[in-house]
This record gives sequence, structure tokens and C-alpha cells, in this order.
Amino acid sequence: MTLIIFTRYPRVGRVKTRLIPHLGPEGAYDLHTELTEHTLKQLGTFPKLQIWFTGEAEAAMQDWLGRGYCYRRQAAGTLGEKMDQALQQVLAEGNDKAVLIGTDCPGITLSHIEMAFQKLESHDVVLGPAADGGYYLIGLRSAHPELFRNIPWGTDRVCALTAQQAAAADLSVSYLETLADIDRPGDLAIWYEIKKASEQRP
Repeated sequence: MTLIIFTRYPRVGRVKTRLIPHLGPEGAYDLHTELTEHTLKQLGTFPKLQIWFTGEAEAAMQDWLGRGYCYRRQAAGTLGEKMDQALQQVLAEGNDKAVLIGTDCPGITLSHIEMAFQKLESHDVVLGPAADGGYYLIGLRSAHPELFRNIPWGTDRVCALTAQQAAAADLSVSYLETLADIDRPGDLAIWYEIKKASEQRP
């Protein structure tokens, strides 16, 4: 079983673009950097973890996040095509289960990841619904490209339509708890609260 983390090498003006009008380019850059580093702080001890990246060479990713991770470059295409390719590749390499997340959900913990893999023991698909209608996690035990086709990425219908695609393919689905992604100005208070709590821990 392998955990896949999707992220992008941070460049000012190229990350968290929906929040640039609110935070400015530098603030959006800082947010993306902090969210990615927070995610790895929460999950970096998972035994089989891969960072799938875009935006820069692997050496730059290593300089940013460290050399102790397995780095792989995301495929070209839509978000769905990128996720499908990563999951297919990891599963084809002999993993019986694969879970994929991004770095926009600071509420995710190692317990969520462990629960996702546990649910895959008895279900074909596991989804972690996001409060905005998307999902912060998808897990599979075999490749299902149909789950990533004809999905309007970035809308509030992503999770529901993915579940519909799974049902149409006669796949069983289990869900984790709903968590918030940090994509809009109204989400920032959630991140600031989580960040403050994290900084207060020993």
C-alpha cells in the first residue's frame, strides 16, 4: 500500500491563485508552502509515501522538502488524468492499495490515512469528502479510469459525481469524515486555527 501526495513546487504567482486577490502573490505562495509542509509533518512517517510533483525539477523539490522522500513527476493533462495516471502506475507496481491526497486539507491526519487503507479492505473506493463538494482523498485497490472522466474539477459536484461514476461501475464506496480544503478566503480561519494549534504542540 502506498500514499501518494500531490503538490506543486511553489513559485510566486503560480500557486493558490484563487487566493491571490485576497492574500497577494506572496501571501498565496506562503500559504501553499505552509500547507504542503504541514501535510508532510502530519503524514511524513507513513512507511510508503510518494510525493508526485509538478512545476520544477526534482532537485528543487528535494532542496525544499528534503531528500528522504520518493519523488515522482505528475503526468501531463487535466487533474483527473494526472490522478488516474499516478494511481494506475502505483497499483501496477504491485501495491494492493493506493491512496491519493493533495496538500490543501490541513485537517487530515495519519489516522485518516490509516482509516482509508482499512476501508479498502472491504470496499473498492474510499473518498474523503471536502466541505466544498470536492474530495481531499481518494483511495483505490485497482485502477478505475472511469472515476476521473467527465468530472468538472474545481466545482461543488466533484465528490457526488465521482460517487455516481463508482455506482455506475458497480463499485462499493466508503467515506471518511468531511474536512475543509483551504481554497477560498472563508477557509483561511480554519487554517489559522489548525496552524496555531500545531505550533503550540511540543
